[in-house]
Amino acid sequence: MSTADAMHYDQSWMGYGWVGGLQAGLIATVAGALLFALFRWRTRSAWSHGAQMAWAYVLGIVLAASGDLADLFYFNYARLQSVQLLRVKLAEVHDPDGLGTRVLCELLGVAVGIGLAWLASEWMARRR
Repeated sequence: MSTADAMHYDQSWMGYGWVGGLQAGLIATVAGALLFALFRWRTRSAWSHGAQMAWAYVLGIVLAASGDLADLFYFNYARLQSVQLLRVKLAEVHDPDGLGTRVLCELLGVAVGIGLAWLASEWMARRR
């Protein structure tokens, strides 16, 4: 599997550096919030809030950050045999310089989305 195959969505429209990281983080925030709302709705009586948050976080990372995490892991641990191969692999990645920033923003974004969705669900439950 090449690093381009691991990318789950088209990132060509995204900005570079922190702008791209914040855009990816916003996508991850929405994914985390929606996943928590789904788990909360489906498992309200069976699971605790912690289990709902944990599963939403794991699936949120898989959906939002797995492509960038795979690229980050690949560039840190793969044995690249030549400079030409490195150039080819880097050309397949959107903003390789901002890859770590994007991963950080995606990891934090999923957590923020889950937290906001939990706060909203608690607020709605108390309002009833």
